[in-house]
Amino acid sequence: MPRYLWAVLALLPATAAAQDAAAAALWRVASTTLAVPPALATGGAAALWNAAQPDPTARIVASIELVRTPPELGVGGPLAAGRARVPTLGALGLVYGRLEVKDLVRTSDSPEPAGPSVPYYTQVVGAHWTRAIGRATVGALLAHHDTQLDADRTQRWTLDLGARASLLGERLEVAAATHFFSWSDAAEAARDVYLGAAYRVPLGSPWDGRERAVLSLRYGAAVAHGFDADQFAGVGVGLGDLFAADLMVAREGGYAEGGWRPVGAIRVGVGRYRLAFARDAGTNGIGSAYRVGLEMRVP
Repeated sequence: MPRYLWAVLALLPATAAAQDAAAAALWRVASTTLAVPPALATGGAAALWNAAQPDPTARIVASIELVRTPPELGVGGPLAAGRARVPTLGALGLVYGRLEVKDLVRTSDSPEPAGPSVPYYTQVVGAHWTRAIGRATVGALLAHHDTQLDADRTQRWTLDLGARASLLGERLEVAAATHFFSWSDAAEAARDVYLGAAYRVPLGSPWDGRERAVLSLRYGAAVAHGFDADQFAGVGVGLGDLFAADLMVAREGGYAEGGWRPVGAIRVGVGRYRLAFARDAGTNGIGSAYRVGLEMRVP
């Protein structure tokens, strides 16, 4: 049995041997670093979770993020995205992500490595479109997936749709999105439907200027993946593009013992750059994952 494989697959709500389940295990490691419900995620490579991203005020937006776990799991990899405004069409872009388990070795009748390491990775590259229509935003992501676990390798295409809308004078935001849906594969382990809502409370400006502080109360869920719904609840404070802090608790519906897992994130804006850091506290004795990111906006 490859070392650490069960520890990685323990992140799955249900054990499965299919390649789609193996890929889903890695992508759910990345999703644990989201400090907002996935349907409400914005910035960076958030189009991987909701294709409907807010219309950028900048002409070009590019980002790079890095996901890492403790060495005992050895999961990590980059997430990258870029998009540009196109007159009359909205925004067009590309997204890329790759997650892999390193140092996954074979063993026989002793704990010593036997033979070459076991390749275990999943990667996705996709084309992304999003557009604002009144108070709503819609989007689509067409993506190609490549997954390998040991000698087995599969490839597939997915098409995801997302939408979000502002209500009550932009105080209430509701969002919904599909995640990694494929018309050629009905495997539930690899897909999700995300739902989310956020209520914003203006706090005024801490000093004379245009930036205003906003308190956000959020709730979300992930369903349609073959096990009990995941639930997310959190709060965030933002000061325009200058600063944001988010705290959320998440409950993975597939774990027999349940329990809530906390995750937090901060973002700081410096000129045309946005720096972000997020980290969860781990669950079921599995160490925490973290994500760092840098986003650049070109006016």
